[in-house]
Parts: sequence; C-alpha cells; structure tokens
Amino acid sequence: MVRHYEVVIDSQDDYHVSFLGEQVKAFVKESGVQNGIVTTVTAHTNTGIVVTEPLECIISDMNDMLRRLAPDDAQYAHAHFLPTYGRTSANATGHLRSILMGNSCIFPIQGGKMLMGEAQEILLVEYDGPQARKVFIDIIGE
Repeated sequence: MVRHYEVVIDSQDDYHVSFLGEQVKAFVKESGVQNGIVTTVTAHTNTGIVVTEPLECIISDMNDMLRRLAPDDAQYAHAHFLPTYGRTSANATGHLRSILMGNSCIFPIQGGKMLMGEAQEILLVEYDGPQARKVFIDIIGE
C-alpha cells in the first residue's frame, strides 16, 4: 500500500523553521499502514528537511553555522543574469544551504506508529523566504 500526502507551509522569513513531526505522525495513523516506511521530502531547492532536537539553541546554532559556511556577502557564480529566468538570481545561499542540510528524511513504521527517538523532530527549514513551500509525505507499507 502507498499513501501520498502534500502539505503547504507558508514560511515567515528568509530563515524560517517549521515543525512537521506531529503532522507526519498523523498521516501515518490515517494511512492505516502497520509496517513500512514514511518519507518526507521538500519540493524546493531552497529549503531543507532536517531531523534534530527542536531546541531554540540548536536551531539558532544551525542558522549561524549555515551563514558561516555559505555567507550572504560572498561572491557566487549563481549571482548573475539567468536568461531562463529573465533576471539576476540572488538566492545562491539558499541553494547552498539546502545542499548542506539535505531535502528528505525516512523513518520506519512498526505497529502503525512512526519510530522516532524521543528528542527527534522533523523540520522544514526555509533558506529563501518568505514563500509558500510544498512538502511531500509518502507512506509505503502494509
């Protein structure tokens, strides 16, 4: 059995974190799948899916780390006129930060419940907002 869900998250800032864990758990329950996997994937190249402990200090440190690794004021090849878009791109940092953090996660399902560690949370992290962002949740199993 395969169940597909989509959610839209409206980010509020250029760097915005949304918690998805409870919503994904609800979809697992609704799906009726007893044993299998659940995947969570962002549909965008300027967002990331991150699994971590949802503490404000970790979220702040993650933002600081990403800004050090892909600084806002650095020279990027992506920051030039793109004929396919008809404009200059200014979101190279969003792409690079997304590459660093990844775009998906997978959790097992056993006995109809998603298996997560007590301190784990699924985060959708925006790196180029505010924008409406789509997330795909697929549940596969029996």
